[in-house]
Amino acid sequence: MSSIEIGSLYIKTTGKEKGKRCIIVDLMDKNFVLVTGPPQITGVKRRRVNLKHLSPTEEKIDVKKGATDKEIAQVLIKGKSTPKKAPTEKKRKSS
Repeated sequence: MSSIEIGSLYIKTTGKEKGKRCIIVDLMDKNFVLVTGPPQITGVKRRRVNLKHLSPTEEKIDVKKGATDKEIAQVLIKGKSTPKKAPTEKKRKSS
């Protein structure tokens, strides 16, 4: 499991943004963090989220505490840090 640090990439596991990737921007307390997508890239709005509703990934980007959506978007676009899905094999129909 990855540590809870600013810039860590997580996947939301509940809510209307379930399955979308987000980045920790600030640590609120032991149970809550401030995350953002940013919305124009992943669709996740900046909001407070319970850690129980996040699943960690191994990825981390270099951003400062409280970074704006614009700053994070620039880092993601410049570094292409958003991972791509692995290609899937197509199943053949059995005769």
